[in-house]
Amino acid sequence: MLTPFDWQEGIGNRAQYIEGKLKQGAPVLAVSLDSGILIYSRRRQSRKIFEIYDRLAFSAIGQHSDIEALRNAAVEFAHQEGFNRSEEDVTIQRVVTALSQPVKSAFGDFAAAPLVVRCLFAEVNAAPEEDAFYVLDYDGDYILHHGFALVTGSSEMPMEIVAQLESIKPNVQIPAARKTLAAIWESAVAEMEDLDPNLVEECLSIERSDEREDRFRLI
Repeated sequence: MLTPFDWQEGIGNRAQYIEGKLKQGAPVLAVSLDSGILIYSRRRQSRKIFEIYDRLAFSAIGQHSDIEALRNAAVEFAHQEGFNRSEEDVTIQRVVTALSQPVKSAFGDFAAAPLVVRCLFAEVNAAPEEDAFYVLDYDGDYILHHGFALVTGSSEMPMEIVAQLESIKPNVQIPAARKTLAAIWESAVAEMEDLDPNLVEECLSIERSDEREDRFRLI
């Protein structure tokens, strides 16, 4: 018979296992600018930052198969919502809320493997202060951020990285912001051991544009 102590110990072991797996994940940084949202990271091979619907983007660190499963689930939910309701009803909050429950269930189900992921969701809106960033963790909990967001191998935001992201002003142009994010990214991984030095830079902008076809740009 599973006692509350056994359950708590099991949950703790699962969390420790996942945190160990995420520890070497290459961080993802995002910031709101007057021109739109800029998301920056570096990857080993396959793409890491994705459009999931008009105005909505997704990225994550963790196990590739789990990341892909959540990306597909986010795309499917967003398009189903758009079909059943309207495009305006598809928000990043609805997407994250829908995904949080299955992620939470997987984490608490000792008969199945948990999802080894920490996700970043972004939504561009009419102005920088209206943009929304959600960080969804492996246990199903999520946090809303405005102005900037990041996911790293640690569940806590490093304060020095937060301060650097806060220093980026919305009126900065994309090339300059990209250069700043690259420097912040390098400082974020300075203490990481065994990080692949041959990572490929990836940067996606979500333009604050009325033209859907031209909104997303891989830089």
